[in-house]
Amino acid sequence: MTDLRYGWLPERHLAVAATLSHADEIIGQIVDMLVGYQSQPDGIIGLSQVLAGTSTRATVSRVAPLPLKLPLLVADALVALRAALEHVLFAEVEYRDGTPLGSRAARLVEMPAAYTYENFEEWLRKRAGYGPPSLKAGSELVTRIKDLQPYQLNKDPQRHPLARLVGHTNHAKHRTPAVTAVRLATMYREDETPPRSLRDLPRLPETPIRVGDIIAETPLGEKVPMVLLPTIGINRPGTDRWPILIDELDQIAHWVRTQAVPRLVTGADPLPPPLPARYDIAVAHDDERAAIASGSWTTAAARMKARVGAASVRADMPTVVAQMHEELTAESVEAWFATVPDDVLVARMQQFQRTDTFDLDVMLRNVAVLESFRDDALAFVRDGNASSS
Repeated sequence: MTDLRYGWLPERHLAVAATLSHADEIIGQIVDMLVGYQSQPDGIIGLSQVLAGTSTRATVSRVAPLPLKLPLLVADALVALRAALEHVLFAEVEYRDGTPLGSRAARLVEMPAAYTYENFEEWLRKRAGYGPPSLKAGSELVTRIKDLQPYQLNKDPQRHPLARLVGHTNHAKHRTPAVTAVRLATMYREDETPPRSLRDLPRLPETPIRVGDIIAETPLGEKVPMVLLPTIGINRPGTDRWPILIDELDQIAHWVRTQAVPRLVTGADPLPPPLPARYDIAVAHDDERAAIASGSWTTAAARMKARVGAASVRADMPTVVAQMHEELTAESVEAWFATVPDDVLVARMQQFQRTDTFDLDVMLRNVAVLESFRDDALAFVRDGNASSS
């Protein structure tokens, strides 16, 4: 039976769970800000039609400014994630060496992010004289640190989560907070068959969108309705990459929580389940292990995806479901949808299967999903929870 009290996590490292929870809470604040920003009534991007000879160019005329607090929160989340690694490393060094570290040795305790084996060897050499004994070449702790280094990802060390984490936090500490910007993830023609999934659409270049950018060009007099899917990107310092902000945070946080921390603590592959993404750190606990074990593994990023997906269902489905029974109205179905948790609603929608050909089995399964919506909405109405008139 899996030990939900995390027997692999010694007392000296219990506090790391709180640090990880704090990071997820900050990412949750970022999610709230992003959802509010992306839900603006006038949209994020404004377009104007500009004549260019025999063509018309759809040109960006407005980009809604991002809240200045956003990059500050992003920097806070990344710093908290790096602190989780540094705190585990420092506590492990003090435990292994058995004595409090002197100021000079303490300054040499840090989590490196080496792009090459030679870089890592240089980091070790700098600790050969005054560094803690547990950070000397050949030690068990050094082996654990070595296994987490970016150069182990031979093809592209810069893509390693540790390299990204250190790059972002160094930039925030020494220069400016995280650099974020609106970019266009993808777009498609509204008059064409909608994509089966956003993953089926071509990805546009990872560049910030600016006023004056040309989105599309069509012959004069021809109207081509387009669906734009903007997102918020974060610049990876020293590169021209602008990955999706929430994905970047989620990938780094996942690696720190499920890989880096367990490996630093145990030196082995992490045991299931991973530490929770979040537990209640706003109150004191008599039993911290029990509190950690009662936490949630659903990350802030996952909650955002469920929230956005549920909002889409609540906007598109009430009219469809209401047409399935005379006692239902769009308003009563909306009222029922509002009572269904985001993750539950998304999970139910994922039961739908799309097919480009006539497939009777798929159609019957999809009808069954709609009928389950109808039946639950009817029960909701008949219990007096909403007016069907």
